[in-house]
Amino acid sequence: MQEIPMRYVKANQAGIVLFVVLAFLVHQPWILAALWLVQVAGLLSEGRLNLFVRIAKLALKNKGEETQAIELQRFNNVLAVLFLTLALVSFALGWQIVGHAFSAMLLLAASAALLGFCIGCTLYFWVKQIRAGRIGRKKA
Repeated sequence: MQEIPMRYVKANQAGIVLFVVLAFLVHQPWILAALWLVQVAGLLSEGRLNLFVRIAKLALKNKGEETQAIELQRFNNVLAVLFLTLALVSFALGWQIVGHAFSAMLLLAASAALLGFCIGCTLYFWVKQIRAGRIGRKKA
C-alpha cells in the first residue's frame, strides 16, 4: 500500500484550517472557492498539485517517518471537497447559515485531525466495516 508522509497531510490540514478561518474572519466565501480549487487539484493529481503539499515540500526538509495510507488521504480529501462543495452551493443559494455550518464542520474536522483525532479516518473505518459485512448483520 502506498503511503504519504504525515507532514504533507498535516500541511494540507493546516491549510484548510487557515483558509476556513480566514473566510470566516473576512466574511468572504470566495476564499472557500479558492480552497475548493486547491483540494480538487490535489484530489485529481493524488496530491501532486495540492498547493499546501507543494509548499510543505519546499519548506519542510526533514523527511519524518510517520506516514498515512494514500487511500485514507484520498477519502479524507473527498470529504473536504464534499463539505466545501456543499458550503459553496449553500452560499450561492443565499443559505448563509447552512454554508457556515458546512464550513464549520470542515474546520472542526481539520482542527481535530491536527490535534491528533482524525474524524475522516474514523468514518473510513466504519465504511470499511460496513462494506465487509461486519456491521449491520442481524445475529441469529
